Amino acid sequence: MRINFHRFFIFIALCIFSTGSAIAQPAVIGYYAGRSTALDSFATGKLTHILFSFCHLNGNRLFVNNAKDTATIRHMVELKNKNPRLKVILSLGGWGGCRTCPLVFATRKGRNEFVSSVKELTDYFHTDGIDLDWEYPALTNVPGYPYSPEDKDHFTLLIKRLRKKLDKTSEISFAAGGFTKYLTTSIDWKKVTPRVNYINLMTYDLVSGYDTISGHHTPLYSTPQQVESTDHAVRYLQSIGVPASKLAIGVAFYARIFENVDSVNDGLYRPCRFKRGVPYHDQATVLSKDSGYVFHWDPVAQAPYMYNARQKLFVTFDDTLSVRLKTRYAMDQHLGGIMFWQLPEDTFTDGLLDVIDNTKKEWITTAAKKQ
Repeated sequence: MRINFHRFFIFIALCIFSTGSAIAQPAVIGYYAGRSTALDSFATGKLTHILFSFCHLNGNRLFVNNAKDTATIRHMVELKNKNPRLKVILSLGGWGGCRTCPLVFATRKGRNEFVSSVKELTDYFHTDGIDLDWEYPALTNVPGYPYSPEDKDHFTLLIKRLRKKLDKTSEISFAAGGFTKYLTTSIDWKKVTPRVNYINLMTYDLVSGYDTISGHHTPLYSTPQQVESTDHAVRYLQSIGVPASKLAIGVAFYARIFENVDSVNDGLYRPCRFKRGVPYHDQATVLSKDSGYVFHWDPVAQAPYMYNARQKLFVTFDDTLSVRLKTRYAMDQHLGGIMFWQLPEDTFTDGLLDVIDNTKKEWITTAAKKQ
């Protein structure tokens, strides 16, 4: 007898719910910046949210750049025929994609026109909400891009306006930097948090392309040498009253390679210069043992890294184990979800999305047995 395991899993979850002991299931939120034609190659049925990446500003209005982007959004909405629970969200910005955000959102006119355009596009495409990926309010970001301390208040006013004007069923989320300076500077958490559905914590790029000392770019825990981590960001936000249910922690579907790194401590916490990124689907080939890469595991950070002594290269990334541990962390801490950048960098089969999905199911099964 053939069993549809997806339907079986849903049946079990419903049975648990019917007993009055429902186990909360975290959202699985994936950004998508790939081709429309590639969408069907990925297991999008394992997602609760897919975020089109990216829309931009045209004047004061949310803007879809071209016909290819339009086709991608429409294809995403069609996925809901197979996965009715899927939320399709339009995301604004991205790194380098929000240059005019400080200027547009500084005025009531700019905010009002933007919110009107969000509602128009949401109605036109039959999408489910808006994600703001403004990197970063009130902080220096892309060299030469404007910012000011007032960005923080303007972001709050924008969120308030969106929540007031959008349909009650429309979701609002934003991509939040996972580093301390952002957490303490960019957002008025008390005013913003009640008005959004999810805070997508970018707990990756914690060592960025601008850093000159190597480290883990997406660790689960802090170390004596590196405070920034997933756990650090979550604990800080919870300490100031942000509900765990609003937080989605970030997973990196890509590695960062740093060059000119000496061999002390196998390259970890050493002077460096960013070289390039490598998507997960290329890592087995590019970062192979035959090419000189040696795998290491940091038991404190609970994060992998590699060092290539011959080429003096250091690599930081998420792998199947670190993703499994992050997913368990999200479940153990009763967080709102897992978020990742980005789906087209995964493999079509046996990828990191599969790790998230399988770990989530294992955790729920184990929790159900304990009840």
